[in-house]
Amino acid sequence: MTLPLQPPFAPMEALSVERIPTGPAWQYEPKWDGFRCLAFRDGEHVELQSKAGQPLTRYFPEIVAHLLAMKPARFVLDGELVIEVEGKLAFDQLLQRIHPAESRVRMLASRFPASYVVFDLLVDEKGRPLNESTLEARRTALEKFAARAFVPGVLLSPATTELADAKRWLAGVGTTLDGVVAKRRDLAYRSGDRTGMQKVKRLRTADCVVGGFRYASAGGVLGSLLLGLYDDNGKLDYVGYCSSFTQRQRAELTPELEALIAPPGFTGSAPGGKSRWSKAERSTAWQPLRPERVVEVRYDHFTERFRHGTTFLRWRPDKAPRQCTYEQAQTGGALSPLSILH
Repeated sequence: MTLPLQPPFAPMEALSVERIPTGPAWQYEPKWDGFRCLAFRDGEHVELQSKAGQPLTRYFPEIVAHLLAMKPARFVLDGELVIEVEGKLAFDQLLQRIHPAESRVRMLASRFPASYVVFDLLVDEKGRPLNESTLEARRTALEKFAARAFVPGVLLSPATTELADAKRWLAGVGTTLDGVVAKRRDLAYRSGDRTGMQKVKRLRTADCVVGGFRYASAGGVLGSLLLGLYDDNGKLDYVGYCSSFTQRQRAELTPELEALIAPPGFTGSAPGGKSRWSKAERSTAWQPLRPERVVEVRYDHFTERFRHGTTFLRWRPDKAPRQCTYEQAQTGGALSPLSILH
């Protein structure tokens, strides 16, 4: 590719906060429940890149076709891959796309086609990089680009400076959206950085590395996943556990996890001993894993560690383990839906 920005290119990231920030400096956008995706087109060459910097191109052939159908032959876009099923965004359908068999990928693309919801323009059709321009300038350029270039399957994500719109979007979380994103209109695109963008979710969630697991007290199957976050020194700290699985899930997950057993697992603070939130002693017996799998969990409170057991939400194969840091959890308390009113 001859584009001024080329994959892998780190996307701008968001800091989790409890309240929607207010003031004229902020632009609000829906937070879509999908796969973050940077799209690069240079002539007949299209590449799709995940948030973690991994290629997504082969898993979404319909999106590649949409981008090639657009009249401009050069551009770089930032957006979200989503799949709608019966009026709701179906994250599980995205997960099923990550499959080695091309025939299965194409079958799923035909039955459950994805759309690409675009919220930023990083290189325009003349090949000019816009990442150093302010969001206000990039949004204006994106709206003009979308009006003359977008085709069915490639959609412009709405944006507003009105707080009332952001609150309305947040109220829709759980059906079509994953939350609300607020971005500084006066800042350039901050690749790999969280200082210019914030996100608000109605449920507190975190993406964690599975650094180990414990067997159940009987039966030789999974008892709980042991969760980790990376600190500023690159050490993987144990921060809590997740045990909200059915017996069937435990049986299915056990051989998958056993195949990943390898020391050291956690390289910072490790499981074992007394929980700071409980007077009971936990067993120190646990199996260390290669830090390859990322899981999204729901939680109610975090202070260095999750105060209680977390609830399993989904696996995140689109997320790199090294992206699982303390920043996403250190927001100072559980989020209430009413907090946006204050």
